[in-house]
Amino acid sequence: MTSELYEVPEKIRLTNRFRRLREQGSLRTLLKETRLSSSDFMYPIFVDQRLSVREEIPSMPGIYRLSLSELDKELAEVAGLKIPAVLVFGLPNRKDSSGSEAYATDGIVQQAVRAIKKSAPQLVVATDVCLCQYTDHGHCGVIRNRRIDNDETLELLSRIAVSQAEAGADIVGPSAMMDGQVQAIREALDRRGFQETAIMAYSAKFASAFYGPFREAAESSPLWGDRRSYQMDPPNRREAMREIEVDIREGADIVMVKPALSYLDVIRDARNRFRHPLAAYNVSGEYAMIKAAGKNGWLDDKQVALETLTAIKRAGANIIITYFAKDAAKWLREVN
Repeated sequence: MTSELYEVPEKIRLTNRFRRLREQGSLRTLLKETRLSSSDFMYPIFVDQRLSVREEIPSMPGIYRLSLSELDKELAEVAGLKIPAVLVFGLPNRKDSSGSEAYATDGIVQQAVRAIKKSAPQLVVATDVCLCQYTDHGHCGVIRNRRIDNDETLELLSRIAVSQAEAGADIVGPSAMMDGQVQAIREALDRRGFQETAIMAYSAKFASAFYGPFREAAESSPLWGDRRSYQMDPPNRREAMREIEVDIREGADIVMVKPALSYLDVIRDARNRFRHPLAAYNVSGEYAMIKAAGKNGWLDDKQVALETLTAIKRAGANIIITYFAKDAAKWLREVN
């Protein structure tokens, strides 16, 4: 063995030293390419007609079903954190086969929208246009012979959207994944004089296992079967682009990918292909698993949540619908 094997090589002359720009925290902040802000968030809220107080959702720590009387307190916190928008879901007193409480003038969402507009008029109010929380079978449309009747469902979705617009909703969000739902709702809104009411289409809504905690929160699990005949098949990326394209043609003002974290590639594809405002829904299961892991000390839930939200924005989302909105707004204040 010779000493040549142990010779130290000449010092490498590096031209590119990326670490120069990472040494100081203030320099990293200055060069940050994706900036997360509370103004990116839309906060989902559950309003329950049966409650007189608030009730925590077991699988979603920190998220509550709210009574109408609890709304003011919640809205004051949301507005104080500079979160610009809320997305309203309702739990009715009763359910039936046609989900009639969804389009009732005094339905829970309609009451909540009026209350929000009175209490916090600066907030943008979006509503969910679907039937699953209101039907006794838990499906998102009209059932005929244990199958969804797409075209008959369109009439009910249109009635829901109009009733929510009458209550004061700024944005209606059709989420049932019925073919033609955006066109039907746009035409119905325009006929009733609500040309200024925007539509946020749940365009690429996948049949995901990540919806479990939401179904507990909204009591919207199907009584039988599943939703795979109308929600998208998770492996289908190109089909998502077709769904988004059709919704834009039908009059959607904002398009959405749901869920977000497991579909970042779809968000990026949509951002690259379309100029429309793009929302992404950081869904209940994505929230719950981070919260659970944090509670067990397996990871830092604060850091993981912020990293997740940053990834969703980096992928191209303009609006992030997330249950982390309030926490993230507080954390971002600390960082900034």
